Parts: sequence; structure tokens; C-alpha cells
Amino acid sequence: MMAMRIEEKIIKARTLVEALPYIKKFKGQSMIIKYGGSLMVDDNLRHMFAADVALLKYVGINPIIVHGGGKEISKWMNKVGKEAVFIDGLRFTDVETMELTEMVLSGKINNALVSLINQHGGKAVGLSGKDGDLFIAKKIQSKTYQDLGLVGDIEAVDCTLLDTLSEKGYIPVISSVARSQEGESLNMNADHVAEGIGAAMQAEKVIYLTDVPGVLIEGELVERLTLTQAEALLSHPDIKGGMIPKLTCSIEALKGGVNCVHIINGGIEHAVLLEVFTDVGIGTMITQDVV
Repeated sequence: MMAMRIEEKIIKARTLVEALPYIKKFKGQSMIIKYGGSLMVDDNLRHMFAADVALLKYVGINPIIVHGGGKEISKWMNKVGKEAVFIDGLRFTDVETMELTEMVLSGKINNALVSLINQHGGKAVGLSGKDGDLFIAKKIQSKTYQDLGLVGDIEAVDCTLLDTLSEKGYIPVISSVARSQEGESLNMNADHVAEGIGAAMQAEKVIYLTDVPGVLIEGELVERLTLTQAEALLSHPDIKGGMIPKLTCSIEALKGGVNCVHIINGGIEHAVLLEVFTDVGIGTMITQDVV
């Protein structure tokens, strides 16, 4: 029994040593983390995520959290007797749905995540795109040019508030709600928000937490891709469903100047730390093309 305890301690020590060069490399860099999937509903995983984010900040990295909350919005719509309508995978958002969306995202989910990170020693601050005009949005149509109501995509990003908060030791937690130039509240896709903020900040990494291991081709995890390889995979039959927007956003983030994008399974304990601080990682890492 004693020998096993010593072996476990040695493994932990080796893990810390393995992490050290990555901690040094990423110190002072910004990492945009898209929080979502089953991670949002599993209490144990949520606490681990909050602790991991606090740890990233303590070692000198600047984590910025972006979240949506589609399942929670649908749940509350059902509670008030309103049926969710989706067009080409996007939620049709009328005025009543927008009010409910903002209440759930900027109120319930954002406040809960901020509180959890603070509970684990971080200094989190809740924001939406409306705060300090962090990002302005424009209304969009579906791929088939159908009206989506109050649904938007990023038109402009102002990183001043994020830079200020990060420099002062705070961890921004951002809900995917914004306003248009005309002052309308707009519902946003959180994957696109993470991409847009990452590009505007020239972030070191954008990390997408999902319910799958990463990019899977013929059932096998693709651990590393370049930008060109990722673009070629968009037409692959195995890239379907929710992986299409994840991979598309990853490509656009890299084109916008993000150094590296990760698509990982947020259902794995300490997923972010395993991906960022270990040699092998646990998901798919997409990098700029080697020149």
C-alpha cells in the first residue's frame, strides 16, 4: 500500500514537471474557452472546470470564458408553454424568446458560473456583449435566407474591457448576447462569439469544450491538424452535425490570427489542463500552417 502511494506521488510530480514548460510558454497569453455541452449540467465537472480556470489564472495565463446555454433556454421555454423553433440549426428568436434567452444566459447561467469560479479562488466577472460594447452584432438570416428573428453574428469587437479586467487579475465570463447598432438585443451562437473574441484579441488559443473527443475520422481521433488540413476536412462525410460549426469556427479563428484551436471533450475530468499542460493532450489541436 505504501509503495502504491509513493508511485502515485511520483506520477503527480512527473505531471507537474511536464506542465512547467507550458506554464512558462503561455504565461501572459490569453485563452478563450467556450464552455458548453454536458459540462454545463454535471455538477462534479462544473466544479472541476471552475477550479481549473482559477488555476490557469494563478499561473499567469489569462482565461476568458464564453458560454451559451441552448438546452437551458429550451427548458425554460417549455416551462412557460413556448415551443422552440429551429431553422437550419438556429433558434428562431422572437421578442419573447429573446427576453427569456437573456434572462437564462446573462442571469442564471452566467451568474452561476461566476459564483462557482469565485468559490474556487478565482476573481470572475460576468459580462455580455452589451457591457462596454464588448461586441456589436448584426442580424442574420438562415442559410436558406429565412428570417431568424433576433439572431445575430459579431460585427465588431472592442477588447478594451477584457484587457483591463485581465490585467487587474479578473476572469471575464461572457454570455452570448449582444446589441445591434440599432439597439436591438440579439441572440448569438457562442461558438462564433469565442471565435470572434479570439481573433480580435489575437489569442494564443481558443478551446472548444464539447461532448465528443474531438475531430473523428472513420471513428479515430485526429489529434493534430493544420489549417489547410482542417479546411480540406470540411467536405469529409464524417464531419457532420455539431462538428461542422465547431470546425468552421476553428478555421475562421486561425485565419483571424489565433495561434491554435483545440476541440476537446469537456466530459473528461480536468479536460482543459490535460490539453494545455501535457505533451500528448486529449483532443484535436488545429494549428497554423507551417511556413
